Amino acid sequence: MISRGRGGPIIAAMGAQVLVADDDPRQAEVVRRYLTAEGHTAVVVHDGREALDQARRLRPDLVVLDVMMPKLDGLHVCRTLRAESDVLVLMLTARTSEEDLLLGLELGADDYLTKPYSPRELMARVRTLLRRASRGAPEQAVLGVRRIGRIGLDPARHQVTVDGVPVECTRGEFAILAAMAEQPERVFTRAQLLHHTRGIDRSSTERTIDVHVMNLRRKIETDPQRPAQLLTVFGVGYRLTSGLS
Repeated sequence: MISRGRGGPIIAAMGAQVLVADDDPRQAEVVRRYLTAEGHTAVVVHDGREALDQARRLRPDLVVLDVMMPKLDGLHVCRTLRAESDVLVLMLTARTSEEDLLLGLELGADDYLTKPYSPRELMARVRTLLRRASRGAPEQAVLGVRRIGRIGLDPARHQVTVDGVPVECTRGEFAILAAMAEQPERVFTRAQLLHHTRGIDRSSTERTIDVHVMNLRRKIETDPQRPAQLLTVFGVGYRLTSGLS
């Protein structure tokens, strides 16, 4: 099993350990140099199987993961990583269709970039992810468990329960649920939820929020096709309710 990265909530300040998985040695070396220049430790691998092996051994804070790799592709690696840990995953993909990009998020990636990309833009994404991870735990630790109907949400432990049973949520899913749980019954627009999950970013779309909500409903609703708590407000967005009539 992979546990959370070695740095915990102070990784942004002390430098992160980053695993770079890309089958293009030249591109991977460029990324490694940029990461090193920003004070991070970077390990480079060139296939999906080695990426999993090194992730399990090193317990990195962040994995920069190319989709197209030999032995195991990046989507398979991402799915496995997310099943075993909450390590940050930034996916790199040459696929440009919206469905392909959203598939990575559905599997649990925290962010993605399409190729070709600027190394400076990649570093900006890395900084944003690490900063968000470093800020999240201290800010949330003072908050108690919130209960909305069947759902329990513990920000300090980053844990969601349904009828007392823990369910696994990605960071994006948790961010949506946490934002809505602070103001039950409030209607949130997709743009507002997008701000909570990824910030205002030109590569993100409001369709991303729909994917997160669809995944959340599979995890927290008795019948995802007829949700009782995470409701759609047509033409506006979503609201979280106790589900009590």
